[in-house]
Parts: sequence; structure tokens; C-alpha cells
Amino acid sequence: MEVREPRGVIDYIKIKSLYKKAFPKCERKPFSVIKKMKRSGKTDIWCFFDKKRFVGFAATINGEREILVDYLAISKGARGHGYGTEVIKHLLCRYAPLGVFLEIEIPYEDAENYEERSKRRRFYLNAGLVPMNTYAKLFGVDMELLGVNCHLDYDEYKEFYLENYGRTAYDNITPIEREM
Repeated sequence: MEVREPRGVIDYIKIKSLYKKAFPKCERKPFSVIKKMKRSGKTDIWCFFDKKRFVGFAATINGEREILVDYLAISKGARGHGYGTEVIKHLLCRYAPLGVFLEIEIPYEDAENYEERSKRRRFYLNAGLVPMNTYAKLFGVDMELLGVNCHLDYDEYKEFYLENYGRTAYDNITPIEREM
């Protein structure tokens, strides 16, 4: 698998198309914001190819000590072939010795998409990430942090957002009101 930064308009079209298909509108920030953050150095965008076939992308938020995998998507036809695990391993290696973490929806048993959430959590755990025992409501969604080589408690997590996203994101992280 080839992992590289986008090289031009065609790569960005592929990324944006997958971005819109893979993430519900409520989870997407404007794509222009991601590109602006890339230009400023706060975000890296990675494209994944298998023999010139685009199979996915990842976008990070680059803190001083930790890297947040903000978005990771594998195209529908490429899922289940090990690309996701390979991508995670690449990102962990690429950003070592910094901590790498991501946010997942908590797989509450009564969630509408419990199976999807559980499957996603198992995937990341099998790929080498570990629970950080940090939970927060992010823009109204109950999230759990998984990571490698880092630990952020609730306050440090909020601080990461303040430093790397700004006040609006920081203000939209609140404690989870439900018992874990």
C-alpha cells in the first residue's frame, strides 16, 4: 500500500467524495476547514492507494505532544481487506514517539447502532490502540478515547481542543451525564 500526501485536485476530489460518504453530515466539518488547517500545518492529510487505486484517507490534528486521528475512512469496496489496520500501523509509526489517539462513539448497548459502534471499537483495539479511560460529550455525542503512547484525562482532552481547534470546540466538550 502506498501512503502519501495529496498531490493535486484529483486526490482532493477523491478524499472529499469519500469524506462525504463515510461520515454523516453532523460529524463533518466543512472540508475547506480541513484544507485550511493543512495549509497552516495543524493537520496532515494522508491518501492510501493499492496499485494506484484509491482506498482511503486519514486526517490528523497535530498537537505538540499528541496527534488526534480526526478522520479515517476506507472506501466501501476496500473494507475488510486489512487496509484499515495497515493505515493505523502506518500512523502509529509515522507519529512515534508522539502519542496518537482517536475518538469513537461509546458502544452503549441501547444505542441504535450498537453493533456498528462495537465493531468499530474492536477494530481499533485489534489494530493496537488501547482504552484511555477518558470519556466526554463532544458536540453532543458521547465519546471514548483510544490511543497509543499517550493518556489525556478529561481536562487535558479539552485543553488539546483549545490549543488546536479553538474556543468553540473547547466549549462543546462537556462531561458525560450517563454512568459508564
